[in-house]
Amino acid sequence: MSLKVYNSESQKKELFEPLEAGKVRMYVCGPTVYDLLHVGNFRGAVVFNMVRNWLEKQGFEVTYVYNYTDVDDKIINRAKQEGVTPEEISEKYIAEFQKDYQSLNLRPHSHNPRVTEHMQAIVDFVAELIKKGHAYELDGDVYYHVPSFKDYGKLSHKNLEDLEAGFRIEVDERKKHPADFALWKKSSDTAPGMAWDSPWGKGRPGWHIECSAMSKGLLGERIDIHGGGMDLIFPHHENEIAQSEGCTGQQFVKYWMHNNMVNFGDQKMSKSLGNVVTGRSFLEKYNAEILKFLMLSAHYRSPVDLSEAQVLRSVGGLARIYSSLTWAEKLLKVQADLVPLPEKFQQAIDAAEEGITQALNDDFNTPEVLARIFEVVRLFNQQCRTPGKPRPEHRAMAEVFFHWLKDKGSVMALFQESPGDFLNLLDDMLLEQKGLERSKIDELVQRRFAAREQKDYATSDELRKTLEDMGISVQDTAEGSLWEVHK
Repeated sequence: MSLKVYNSESQKKELFEPLEAGKVRMYVCGPTVYDLLHVGNFRGAVVFNMVRNWLEKQGFEVTYVYNYTDVDDKIINRAKQEGVTPEEISEKYIAEFQKDYQSLNLRPHSHNPRVTEHMQAIVDFVAELIKKGHAYELDGDVYYHVPSFKDYGKLSHKNLEDLEAGFRIEVDERKKHPADFALWKKSSDTAPGMAWDSPWGKGRPGWHIECSAMSKGLLGERIDIHGGGMDLIFPHHENEIAQSEGCTGQQFVKYWMHNNMVNFGDQKMSKSLGNVVTGRSFLEKYNAEILKFLMLSAHYRSPVDLSEAQVLRSVGGLARIYSSLTWAEKLLKVQADLVPLPEKFQQAIDAAEEGITQALNDDFNTPEVLARIFEVVRLFNQQCRTPGKPRPEHRAMAEVFFHWLKDKGSVMALFQESPGDFLNLLDDMLLEQKGLERSKIDELVQRRFAAREQKDYATSDELRKTLEDMGISVQDTAEGSLWEVHK
């Protein structure tokens, strides 16, 4: 089955065929670096890491550009508040973002360009737009003349006349049209250090021109995939199209991909509502694996709810998977004769493999991928988590299951943690939720094991019942009794 991608421009799924056979050029809008990012900003990072990984699994060579906007009014304002230079602010928060990004265990991008590194390319780009009649200068400012681009609105499906009626922009009576947007802003004394030479005098670029110039400089005039959050469709990505296609006369992007928003208790996360959660605070309170699992449990084009209930569901789902991985790891240490993999288990793996491939090829349907993984986890538990001494076929299934699950998870940057250690971390979270202490559970399990050793089965059964009522599952093995929070 061939890969199909939902294109925001056509508003339908399209067969993915790159501009150049075997190669994919992908650009995703990164952060404006003036503060710690809120947790929703990391959804694009998680989603497009998965997209790149799957494209590479299909044999494509992917060049992935993810930029830093280090020239912006918000950076300037933050610098004024702190009494430092804008450069110091951007350096600080690029480092903070990279720290959070690395804690998510996502792969590095091919390029992380900064606006300040591409200033001459931006100036040249603006000059070309003026030359081609798409832009004009006004006393050191340069504006893009939106009516000069006949396809304006094709991505956002907005009509220019409708936009003109309700445009929310700073009123500048000098502009030829209310929708015209800034390509170059004349410098003022209020932002020292944020000014560069240009044919129109000292100034700095507008927001939208930055991505057009960096994309063209690193990937060429046309790219396969441009990604970002849905909130960037208008005006940012719409303006990028006008700039890039106005400059080159060619289609800028073949496939536009946009991830949906992260909500908090069914409300959009926003500073005005006071419900913004930074990625840093979430990672410190919970875990990177939980955030990735939560985000990929929903389709990337659907909203994600960051409620406590959803977090706990993610903890429970991850615990089931890591519990099975922990058990598989124990079985891998068992000395056993080599035997063929049971046919039923091989068939289940094959069916899941096919289902996962179809799901990812159907516009990256990660909820279906996880559903297929849980089917195999369930069968593994049924077949291998049995009382008594492990059998050779248990080890054969564990071998295949462990490596298969790690491989499937790697596409989503999931399930790569040390199984036993991570399961303990998840169990501690679940114990805290239940108001239980690990030492208390250990004591009850040891007392039950001692009762079994003494063949006091009445006490043993009574203690098992007590543990079950607390939500604790106990499994007896040749090495002793093991427990974990019920999943």
